[in-house]
Amino acid sequence: MTLRSSGAGNDLLDEAFAYKRWAMRRTLEAIRAVDAQAFPASVAFARQQLNHIVIVEELFRSRLLGDVAPHAGTNTAEVPALDALAARLEASDAWYASHLAGLAPALWDEALRFRFADGREGCMTRREILFHILNHSTYHRGAIGHALDLARVPHPADTWTVFLHESQPQRRDGVPPGAGRDAGLRAKR
Repeated sequence: MTLRSSGAGNDLLDEAFAYKRWAMRRTLEAIRAVDAQAFPASVAFARQQLNHIVIVEELFRSRLLGDVAPHAGTNTAEVPALDALAARLEASDAWYASHLAGLAPALWDEALRFRFADGREGCMTRREILFHILNHSTYHRGAIGHALDLARVPHPADTWTVFLHESQPQRRDGVPPGAGRDAGLRAKR
């Protein structure tokens, strides 16, 4: 399977970034439901994880653009408020969606050299960087899910299958992607 995008909005990578936005919104809603007075450590941990996610996204955005790194590390001593982090994450998601839509196919496998925050050299293709952004946020949302469990707030089901069935409810009727609505009805007969 190849992760690619034509900018048409229907390839796997386009859909995966839509999934990432959907999952992050659900995670932020769950964090907001935590009783911060009763579970301050859970809220602090979730904010730290969100801070790390957005810093890494901003670092890789600078690498994709060939800009100077905006951060010296992958986290900060002082963690911004939840609303500030949510706004930065939303802006980052919008930037990645726009970047993905405008990325010429010839650039997908271009190797970019850069320096990681730990000072070590790195080299990744644009495609690998975009996959990393998706995978990285999934990993940290999982860690946040544990903090939500400790705070007795149900963490949202944010799997790919839940996203597909919520965003494309016709799939519950057996309609494959790109097929007409009546395809599912024919399949049931």
